[in-house]
Amino acid sequence: MIKQIRVDQLKPGMFIHDLNCGWLDHPFLTNAFHVRDMATVDKIIKIGIRELYIDTIKGADVWAAPTQSEVNADLERRLQEIAERNTDKPIIVDLKDEAARARRLQGEANKLVRNMMDDVRLGQQVEIERVEPLVEGMVDSIFRNQDALLPLARLKNHDDYTFQHSVSVCALLVAFGRGMKLDKVVIREMALGGLLHDVGKARIPDRILNKPGKLSEDEFGHMQHHVDEGVLLLQQSPGISEIALKVTAEHHERYDGSGYPGGLVEKNISLYGQMASIVDVYDAITSERVYHKGMAPTQALKKLLEWSSHHFDPKLVQAFIRSIGIYPSGSLVMLDSKRLGVVVEQNEDKLLEPVIRVFYHAGQQHYIPPEMIDLSKFQQDRIASFESFEKWKIDPYQWLPG
Repeated sequence: MIKQIRVDQLKPGMFIHDLNCGWLDHPFLTNAFHVRDMATVDKIIKIGIRELYIDTIKGADVWAAPTQSEVNADLERRLQEIAERNTDKPIIVDLKDEAARARRLQGEANKLVRNMMDDVRLGQQVEIERVEPLVEGMVDSIFRNQDALLPLARLKNHDDYTFQHSVSVCALLVAFGRGMKLDKVVIREMALGGLLHDVGKARIPDRILNKPGKLSEDEFGHMQHHVDEGVLLLQQSPGISEIALKVTAEHHERYDGSGYPGGLVEKNISLYGQMASIVDVYDAITSERVYHKGMAPTQALKKLLEWSSHHFDPKLVQAFIRSIGIYPSGSLVMLDSKRLGVVVEQNEDKLLEPVIRVFYHAGQQHYIPPEMIDLSKFQQDRIASFESFEKWKIDPYQWLPG
């Protein structure tokens, strides 16, 4: 049986089923292993893990611990409660009108971040004035209709992950800030910080940055330095704002003090740093990597809820979930009718019932004429599960708007 335990309940003789830290490049070779000694327990505590899962068939038990299914049922209930709260995110422009602009912006942003990282490797400064117009365009696009750009930002390939992750964090921070009703000027500076938050990785050796596998403990220590390197780079860049610096400096801090580089606790982390940490983790755990399979978006949102008991501010996690939806746009889903479709648009007052473009029948294994279904108006069908584009050999670009 799989159970969730607190880290202070972990003892030698237990079998760890899941370290429960998909956002952390931990120093262990795998997420599942036998605990042989207290030194291993101490190492797990040191890296900031607060709760994890054990397999009681393969190792010692904790009698009163909740099962994985009980934990998941509670997270489902909490997601349902968040979905039922009213949101207020008016759409100014129809999705089809914004989609082409969003595709162009995404391409320009990926290219700009790649070129900027190359320039930094060659010893050049970050030129803020080159980045600001693009950030302004992304902010405006998401304010017009966020369902155009956010799905594109989720699409990444292994080789360009670092660049594409920065673009995705930028876009998600805009949607998050918009959902929080922050001033647009503040959101723009947060977005700039999001686009630049990993610029320090340009100073990390390629053998570590591009390693196709788990980092060693020493390599992990080197990787952590990217935050300080990024802050130093941006401090040397005329025109950088304090908000953008906070996003860069604090996106790996954690609410309980287990983060880095400062080990800051709760309100000692700025609002912008806290929001960036949530967005950074969400995008990281939903992305496919060489050594890491991305989670389905709703599963990732459950993980954020679970981790908000320690690592994140619970109220901010709930606000983030409301800002992007329970079934984020761009997700591939299967309906009860066995039809596959892509979530293309949110219904702001009914987050469990988005608009779906269906195009494939999984039961009969063939494509069907594409059809737009608004689940808030079509009561005969419901989302049954998330699916993988890779599993079904479907090109997501073909079915997203634009």
